[in-house]
Amino acid sequence: MELNQYLVLASFAALLIGMSKGGLPLVGMMSVPVLSLVMSPVKAAVLLLPLFVISDAVGVWLYRKQYSLVNLKILVPAGVVGVMVGWFTAAMISELTIKFLIGLVGVSFCLQTWFKRGQADAPQDASVPKGVFWGGLAGFTSFIAHAGGPPFQIFMLPQKLPKAEFAGTATILFAIINLAKIGPYQNLSPYSEADVWKIAVLVPFALMGTFLGAYLTKRIADAWFFKLVQSGLFLLSLKLIWDALSA
Repeated sequence: MELNQYLVLASFAALLIGMSKGGLPLVGMMSVPVLSLVMSPVKAAVLLLPLFVISDAVGVWLYRKQYSLVNLKILVPAGVVGVMVGWFTAAMISELTIKFLIGLVGVSFCLQTWFKRGQADAPQDASVPKGVFWGGLAGFTSFIAHAGGPPFQIFMLPQKLPKAEFAGTATILFAIINLAKIGPYQNLSPYSEADVWKIAVLVPFALMGTFLGAYLTKRIADAWFFKLVQSGLFLLSLKLIWDALSA
């Protein structure tokens, strides 16, 4: 029964990872909480990282012509530095503290966006100082708690990019961040032969999710796409806060 439960939850987690890489941001954040129902969150994060990397390759190919280069030039170096900071401070920082702070920032951003009075703001330019801060935070929280989505959203959503460019930028950024996490994760929790076999079984579900995410992204209107992104950010931020407070 436990094996069947693991297979169902792990397959669903792999599908979510693929869908996020296919252009549906934030849904991949649910993968670790889902798998944490049957194992420790740290073990779940380590086990799922190769699936992120494999589905990243498909996602990068799907969005190879649709991304914001100016944002990637800012976010990629900052994100990699954030991963390194997460690695060096992993033993000193509580995962629950990080989850709570990121959840709080995400909720605050959504409420400010939804309840702001007057006309909608004009699209903002990519700010280097803001990008360095939020990109570094995305890399850091991605390493600590697989919660890099909210910082990325907070920086990118005010720019109001076309949805394909937005999705492509997210896919390429986190593909690079996930590659940067391989060495540190292997150092903190080496993969066993049993882990490799578990990962291999889940690969088809991750690949299937990648194409499913790309299919759905192309068929969702721009206005609804960003409403869904913001709603997803809000709900997941609430979940991060709940996880931190209920632990």
